[in-house]
Amino acid sequence: MARITKDQVKHVAHLARLSVSEEEVNTFTEQLDAIIGFAEQLNELDTDGVEPTTHVLDIHNVLREDEQRPSLDREEVLKNAPDHEEGQVKVPSVLE
Repeated sequence: MARITKDQVKHVAHLARLSVSEEEVNTFTEQLDAIIGFAEQLNELDTDGVEPTTHVLDIHNVLREDEQRPSLDREEVLKNAPDHEEGQVKVPSVLE
């Protein structure tokens, strides 16, 4: 018995505003059925006593500490800018 039907694939495609051919519907039905089958295999695992986790490794905040450091010299930075005006980098306008 198929776990997903062609009508369900067409419905999801419609919700996603996707145009799919009948051949694509057949392909997606087979592929999604296989994916669901693989996911259902997880139900066969014995997970009693296994605590839920969000990550397999015990990782916490790995960001560096915030420390104040001297910034770049404005004149040195502006030397690398293709165009600048009044101490600021000048870029093309993106608004109309």
